[in-house]
Amino acid sequence: MKKNTVDIITLGCSKNLVDSEQLMRQFDVLGYNVRHDAENPDGEIVIVNTCGFIGDAKEESINMILQLAERKRELKNKLFVMGCLSERYLYDLETEIPEVDKFYGKFNYVDILKEIGQEYRADLKLERTLTTPLHYAYIKISEGCNRTCSYCAIPIITGRHRSRPIEDIEKEVKLLVDKGVKEFQLIAQDLTYYGIDRYKKSKLAELVERLSDIQGVGWIRLHYAYPAHFPYDVLRVMRERENVCKYLDIALQHSSDHMLGVMRRNFTSAQTYELIDKIRSEVPGIHLRTTMLVGHPEETEQDFEELKEFVRWARFERLGAFAYSHEEGTYAHKNYTDNISDEIKQQRLGELMDIQQRIAAEINAAKTGSILKVIIDRKEGDYFIGRTEFDSPEVDPEVMIPADTKGVKVGEFYQATIVDATDFELFGE
Repeated sequence: MKKNTVDIITLGCSKNLVDSEQLMRQFDVLGYNVRHDAENPDGEIVIVNTCGFIGDAKEESINMILQLAERKRELKNKLFVMGCLSERYLYDLETEIPEVDKFYGKFNYVDILKEIGQEYRADLKLERTLTTPLHYAYIKISEGCNRTCSYCAIPIITGRHRSRPIEDIEKEVKLLVDKGVKEFQLIAQDLTYYGIDRYKKSKLAELVERLSDIQGVGWIRLHYAYPAHFPYDVLRVMRERENVCKYLDIALQHSSDHMLGVMRRNFTSAQTYELIDKIRSEVPGIHLRTTMLVGHPEETEQDFEELKEFVRWARFERLGAFAYSHEEGTYAHKNYTDNISDEIKQQRLGELMDIQQRIAAEINAAKTGSILKVIIDRKEGDYFIGRTEFDSPEVDPEVMIPADTKGVKVGEFYQATIVDATDFELFGE
């Protein structure tokens, strides 16, 4: 066991990562050596920030807790668990894994400090210890979700939507710019709803505009919008502001009217087609990332054919998909039988992603010969590895620049000529 060392392990999404970074900052000022996702977490305090969204994520979180609980016998250290899984199954986890010193939910994790006899520093609430490369950061603009999608456990975990004050977000971005951060990913369970609870109207466009005015903000990218009541005024900001990336992550989930109704999406197939048309016409060149869900109860072969046809029509630059998970407490779990076999779910998932792979390859190939602005994330082997404004960290294609290119520095912007492309990579000079 390493004395005076805190290990924090983050599972799940970038919203969890922000929580971990805020907690790390609190331990930093207390004088601890704080490590994130260490290969050998053996600090005197180990904290697991869990995901509880779907089956695979829950299994990963439980396996990690059990592994660390086993090591605790040997290390005699403190083990704390926080995050979404803990929020959702607190009593069950306390009963099943008594080796954990204490479980915390998604919102009371700062009480870990009290548990070790320390006080939470409220004056540092906007500060974080970044785990990302120092030139980009995630900015959580709200927490929670008011939507009632049939399959989704997120509102059960997070509660209702709560927008952060614009002024707090501005201050946080300014603090990060002062530390050298140039690129900001705005994240939330639902960007579309931002401001409605706090200001009684959508404030996403105003927020993005105000952040883009901050000196030193190179790129702003938007993640996780919802299609119903989409704030179209944000498209004007995206079109007019050079430092607002022509990129939007908007989870559509399906395209057949039957499934959109079953999933309680409050949106129709016709509206979905209209939305994509409007976004693309308002912001020429925009790259859209979306997520699709296959194998939801009641999904017929006809529904799936309609989904495939929609994906072929929309030609999303970025698309991810996942198979339905029958989650306790959700509307679908209470009202439907999980009546589609795992085999059919995986078959549909594979078919959809095959279609998308062909589309992505064609879109990437079409970029050969173009000149694109690139930010360099790291140097790895024979290449500097960067991204364009159309690429979010971790999930999107990367641009490979030969490592012997003179004058290139990690964290800086450059113009790159794209000379070759594969399905998921661009090669530039």
